[in-house]
Amino acid sequence: MFDSHHSLLDMSHKTPENEMDLIRDDEFESKSGTDIMEAPSGDDGDPNQRPKKKRYHRHTQHQITEMEAFFKECPHPDDKQRKELGRRLGLEPLQVKFWFQNKRTQMKSQHERHENTQLRNENDKLRAENIRYKEALSNATCPNCGGPAAIGEMSFDEQHLRIENARLREEIDRISGIAAKYVGKPMLSYPHLPPGSSRSLDLGPGNFGPQTGMAAEIYGAADLLRSVSGPTDANKPMIIELAVAAMEELIRMAQTGEPLWIPSTDNSAESLSEEEYVRTFPRGIGPKPLGLKSEASRESAVVIMNHISLVEILMDANQWTSVFSSIVSRAMTIEVLSTGVAGNYNGALQVMTAEFQVPSPLVPTRENYFARYCKQHTDGTWAVVDVSLDNLRPASISRCRRRPSGCLIQELPNGYSKVTWVEHVEVDDRAVHNIYKPLVNSGLAFGARRWVATLDRQCERLASVMANNISAGDVGVISSPEGRKSMLKLAERMVMSFCTGVGASTAHTWTTLSGSGADDVRVMTRKSVDDPGRPPGIVLSAATSFWLPVPPKRVFDFLRDENSRSEWDILSNGGLVQEMAHIANGRDPGNSVSLLRVNSANSSQSNMLILQESCTDSTGSYVIYAPVDIVAMNVVLSGGDPDYVALLPSGFAILPDGPTNLAGGIDPEVGSGGSLLTVAFQILVDSVPTAKLSLGSVATVNSLIKCTVERIKGAVLCEGA
Repeated sequence: MFDSHHSLLDMSHKTPENEMDLIRDDEFESKSGTDIMEAPSGDDGDPNQRPKKKRYHRHTQHQITEMEAFFKECPHPDDKQRKELGRRLGLEPLQVKFWFQNKRTQMKSQHERHENTQLRNENDKLRAENIRYKEALSNATCPNCGGPAAIGEMSFDEQHLRIENARLREEIDRISGIAAKYVGKPMLSYPHLPPGSSRSLDLGPGNFGPQTGMAAEIYGAADLLRSVSGPTDANKPMIIELAVAAMEELIRMAQTGEPLWIPSTDNSAESLSEEEYVRTFPRGIGPKPLGLKSEASRESAVVIMNHISLVEILMDANQWTSVFSSIVSRAMTIEVLSTGVAGNYNGALQVMTAEFQVPSPLVPTRENYFARYCKQHTDGTWAVVDVSLDNLRPASISRCRRRPSGCLIQELPNGYSKVTWVEHVEVDDRAVHNIYKPLVNSGLAFGARRWVATLDRQCERLASVMANNISAGDVGVISSPEGRKSMLKLAERMVMSFCTGVGASTAHTWTTLSGSGADDVRVMTRKSVDDPGRPPGIVLSAATSFWLPVPPKRVFDFLRDENSRSEWDILSNGGLVQEMAHIANGRDPGNSVSLLRVNSANSSQSNMLILQESCTDSTGSYVIYAPVDIVAMNVVLSGGDPDYVALLPSGFAILPDGPTNLAGGIDPEVGSGGSLLTVAFQILVDSVPTAKLSLGSVATVNSLIKCTVERIKGAVLCEGA
């Protein structure tokens, strides 16, 4: 048996004595490519003496090459990435920051020059067309008498508008025709395309899909995603035209009511009329492939975030993955076809790949290769639409196809926004475990309601992080706004880390183990080396899901309550649990971050600190926790950098076993009012990364998770009896 908590607490960090000597004033620059003037200081300075220039620092070719390569993948590195890049290249993080700022400015200038040239050419064409229209009107003759034609009441502007409308109608027909021609065909038809019209993409080794069985070795997320190449030059015009058509479809799907959307009898949800959809959008991306079923849903909400910030989150793959970490297990921007105009994302178009998950190993993930297009419309509303490009990869068999899906964002006063979300996919969900089928079939597992509920909760959380005061809901040892922000930032990383190991995704740096000894517990392993956010060594992750005949709220309240923790937490050894700090970060009292202290029942053992975040919305709840080092936590509470606190999160995901109506009842045909509970542990089994994993460690983790499950079942069923 091992003690995972004590392994976590051994976190000594050595700081070089000459750390401050690394920063020399004569070599430090404020911005790459600019000179820094130094004014004389003190009484000894000669007022007539000209300011002395500091030495100009030029980056080496190697440094520039490395930063250029990093810029292509991530033009907006965060603090941690800048520190790591600076350490690798021998640069200060501030130097790296300014280089990336200048690079973004340079790219923006180049893009604007290119756009100016295009606009100038377009202006010249319009001017020439204008002249031709005037000449045509002046030379027009009446077909009856042969004399000059009488324009009558119709002005030149009206004539011009009619011509422009006709041109636009032709353009829409042409775009829809191209989309239907190339994208609307089934996969198997692509080998019969004429020579030169192949739409294939190089997928590299392996397939872009989930590993459904136990595998001895898998690709890491970065390697797998990089194996998907960007679109060919021949495909790019078609992607642009497809994105324009998808934007038109999304707006109509979001704004149209009956007969396209059919309200349910209890007004709890809408369903899409597939017949009406085909009539309304006859071309789109083609007919539904055999073996796939349709899922369509629509949901609206008012969220506490301004429209510009929402657009930035959706268009930045890193921010999008962070905010929706419980849904998006991984995402990457493959290629940016347009960065937008006027310094924002209006007109931005990018090709992406993403994997969507439910927090359970029993529900297969859904992978998509798609275009994401952002546009601001004339009424000020922003729209972001996704549309599947899977048919551009004829070598792959898609299990999930994304029809135009996304959201409309309407600006409201006081920093609020109204979001209308549409999810429309075609999917093969036959591999879903039976206990999750009612939830998945209802559309709640991957549908619009889950996206909107998650966004609403995360907007409240972000507003809490940005707050500069300590609210009345905060209690305990937190004494400053800085400490509050650091603790919330640490909890956010803990939640994201938990989500990478709880679902069915095998695309992260985990290796699934065979021979775990239990079919209903998935055990994975990972080696942690040189990662300041995780303890070094071999980590095991174990997860299992099961059904409970108890409402989700009762399970959530039981698991998040520190007073009932000793009933299920084996590793706390029956010690008294005390809440040291509490941060409320949402309207619901269940949305909070806590710092717990476990007072050991054995006087020979030291006390333990546990960081815990609990969150809940109408589609699911989480209780996530991790033991933390006492010294490191004191640094965080004083406003220190939380990125270097080692965490191994464990916890629970609680979902309803079927859809509920507005009155809170359960549909008897698709759910019983019970809960689907996933339990997941991450445990350090050896502090030496090169050590070999013993079967005893796997057996111990299996035993731990099974014992925890039995304790939870016994406690909540006894409580509900």
